[in-house]
Amino acid sequence: MAVGDSFTEGVGDLGPDGAFVGWADRFAVLLADRRPEGDFQYTNLAVRGKLLDQIMADQLPQAVDLAPDLVSFCAGGNDIIRPGTDPDEVAERFERAVAQLTEVAGTVLVTTGFDTRGVPVLKHLRGKIATYNGHVRAIADRYGCPVLDLWSLKSVQDRRAWDSDRLHLSPEGHTRVALRAGQALGLDVPADPEQPWPPLPPRGTLEVRRDDVQWAREFLVPWIGRRLRGESSGDHVTAKGALSPDDIKMRIASVA
Repeated sequence: MAVGDSFTEGVGDLGPDGAFVGWADRFAVLLADRRPEGDFQYTNLAVRGKLLDQIMADQLPQAVDLAPDLVSFCAGGNDIIRPGTDPDEVAERFERAVAQLTEVAGTVLVTTGFDTRGVPVLKHLRGKIATYNGHVRAIADRYGCPVLDLWSLKSVQDRRAWDSDRLHLSPEGHTRVALRAGQALGLDVPADPEQPWPPLPPRGTLEVRRDDVQWAREFLVPWIGRRLRGESSGDHVTAKGALSPDDIKMRIASVA
């Protein structure tokens, strides 16, 4: 079972039917391939834009009721990037959720935030994200949770790992995270998530500046507008719910 926000929903990794695939669905395929046919169930409850309290209210009870063998839990990122939030306080609420999940689930996989050193605007929140990550790792130690450590995943520092909005991963970025998730659980994965990217031609200053202006117009300004209006990108979005590995494989093949 996957619990979380846009990262776990798979935003940036669009399938042919208009639904997102994402690292969690790709990771589910890796797990399903290691189980006897028919002996695997997977549910993705994640919805884009959700804050930690919303995830705890809407998704956590379902996860607790189903008591899965494995649940991935990534939450708090949308809280951290909002002005005025305290990463220490967010971590306290995160720990309460982890405590509930570990009481019923076989394994709870928790996730750190990315290193945002190269992301416009978000690079200024790098220290805040690092503080929250420190709490996540400490909580994982206290409750015996494996950690999907995205901060240390160097391959996603490449811009090709990100969608054009620079906030969500591209299909290749989601693929690399799925592989890292497998490694976090001690699986032999089919490829190295840190495999080097092919070289890119150099980019001039004017080209970089033009891309930054276009990104701000298309993505940053609308994002700020939603914050000011109290809106979320997930206000009218429902979770993907139960998915079969075969359906996910068809989407992956189409994305590739």
